[in-house]
Amino acid sequence: MYWQLQAPPPKIPGTPGGPPVTSPRIRLKDGRHLAYHESGVPREQARYRIIFMHGFDSCRYDVLRVSPELARELGIYLLSFDRPGYGESDPHPARTEKSVALDIEQLADALELGPRFYLTGFSMGGEIMWSCLKYIPHRYGRQAASGLDFEKARRSWAEFRKLAGFRA
Repeated sequence: MYWQLQAPPPKIPGTPGGPPVTSPRIRLKDGRHLAYHESGVPREQARYRIIFMHGFDSCRYDVLRVSPELARELGIYLLSFDRPGYGESDPHPARTEKSVALDIEQLADALELGPRFYLTGFSMGGEIMWSCLKYIPHRYGRQAASGLDFEKARRSWAEFRKLAGFRA
């Protein structure tokens, strides 16, 4: 009965029997892939390189919309990506709060975003921002979240970990 209730194993994009790959992806050091989406001005011309983290039921295409005119005027480059196991990014069975932050650092390095970048997230994308705050604080300039109760999370990191469902 237990096995009948289990979800089937994920179908990995780009593997035999899996869906096709339709977006750019980078290969991480552990062999997994992260799919990403770029918008705004070309990253080489950007004054602000912003990485957007989507929420629980979203993907790389649910990035904040910025008009082309505003992106040009302010020099905004937006990078969004499918978190591990979402969309066309490979799952990470041993995912931890640290591994997600290190995935973002590898993504930023692979796309040559420079030593510093900005972070923004929506809903559960805010939990990823907290992971970056803890594990790669030297890499970001600023961060902002929408739909996350920062006051509750700020009370203690341990309480936030419990609220966000992180494994120890």
